[in-house]
Amino acid sequence: MPRTVLITGCSDGGLGAYLAVAFHNHGDRVFATARNPSKTASLRPLGIKILSLDVLSDESIKACVQEVSVLTGGSLDVLVNNAGGGYNAPVVEASIPQIQDLFDLNVCSIIRTTQHFLPLLRNAKDGALIANNTSVSSVFYLPWQAPYNASKAAAAAITENMRLELQPFGIKVVELKTGGVKSRFFENSASRIQPVLSESSIYAPAREKIESVLGGDLGVTQMSTDQWARRVVKDLSKRSLPVQVWRGDSATKAWLILTFLPVGFLDFVVKKMSGLDMLEKKLKEEAKTK
Repeated sequence: MPRTVLITGCSDGGLGAYLAVAFHNHGDRVFATARNPSKTASLRPLGIKILSLDVLSDESIKACVQEVSVLTGGSLDVLVNNAGGGYNAPVVEASIPQIQDLFDLNVCSIIRTTQHFLPLLRNAKDGALIANNTSVSSVFYLPWQAPYNASKAAAAAITENMRLELQPFGIKVVELKTGGVKSRFFENSASRIQPVLSESSIYAPAREKIESVLGGDLGVTQMSTDQWARRVVKDLSKRSLPVQVWRGDSATKAWLILTFLPVGFLDFVVKKMSGLDMLEKKLKEEAKTK
């Protein structure tokens, strides 16, 4: 039976847009939503229903719930909380207002959207599914990404609570531990300003490398977005659903490192990826000249 599937954050080139195509190709009836529907042009030729939805606005969500209710007869089978954003900065230099905005988008929006769509999900005939797209960053903490890591860790915790709290109502909840995937994540973010260190930053000795990481260059390979989406939809269509879905390049590798290898090895890996090793070297060199 085709399912009714609503996905948040479906701007062109992003993970949501590719999920919409994958669910559509699977035979499901998809409602692709975005804060700015004009940015979903790639989905329209496929006949996918485009709806306006700002996950930061209760009024926008209520209006979308009403529209979906009319289109489906009052029910929804699958809700994919995919909308999100990023903000990277060293902890000691991070902007508190920007961190608060990020938590509203990456954490509170999951709660807000789920609360409003819950009546429709409870009306699903064969039990509903909620999939929350967190990240391997919820457990794999790379320096300079503390605000993002923390927001995704919070989203993961909320997902686990939702999984337990909604079980009695026949609603299953799955967490998407997404790894490296090619997408327009940074381009589609509300703020497209390239993050830079302040002029007086204590991390200035390794500025070039650190600012490269702040901008998303982690030096790792990435899975194609369509491949990621097809695999995720296949996972979410199994009769026996997993609690977590680890998909994307390095997702399985991250799980193996976190599960079986000592903390010292993880520190070595993240120092290389983030430029912390370079910073330590330069600081030692500077200390010798004083």
